[in-house]
Amino acid sequence: MTNPLDDLRGGPTGVRVVDLSKAPGEQQAWDRPRGMVYLWAIAELLFITNPWQISSGLRVAVLRIFGAKIGANVIFRPRTRVKFPWKLTVGDNAWIGEGVWIHNQNSVLIGANSVLSQEVFVTTGTHAHRVDMGLLTRPVVVCDGAWVTSRCIVLGGSIIGRSSIVTPGTVVRAQIPENTVWGQPEAGPIGRRFDEI
Repeated sequence: MTNPLDDLRGGPTGVRVVDLSKAPGEQQAWDRPRGMVYLWAIAELLFITNPWQISSGLRVAVLRIFGAKIGANVIFRPRTRVKFPWKLTVGDNAWIGEGVWIHNQNSVLIGANSVLSQEVFVTTGTHAHRVDMGLLTRPVVVCDGAWVTSRCIVLGGSIIGRSSIVTPGTVVRAQIPENTVWGQPEAGPIGRRFDEI
């Protein structure tokens, strides 16, 4: 079959295109039987993502039932999403803001007294985009006391150091030292959070 986009580009360019029909499947990151993954999808929709469900305690209880390790006094706001709760660990007194999406195909560790503000997106996965689009995953660690502010993107392999702050809209793809304010315009260190160190 000819590609109608060839007409827009002036014909085939000779640049390779990955055949996605041959890409390795997404199920390689599930780590649970199909039935458990589907049951979680229903529970997530009813109890976690649901904006009308006002009880943080109920959200935490449902996440724990599905294997999340969540400490005491954790706040989980409405409209949050968690891909695989069995790959999530959250320390005591952490706050997970409204609309946070934890797309954890690998482990995500959120330390005690840390904050993920509104609309933060944490993803542990990417694809072998130069090979076969196979899934590649690396864990994410948000250390104790760190604050990832609104609408940040945290990529697999990132470690956000103890008591650091990531400024709004920053893409994190690195190891951030402790007690650092990290952010725009060039995602990098822009100052110290506390002067006493």
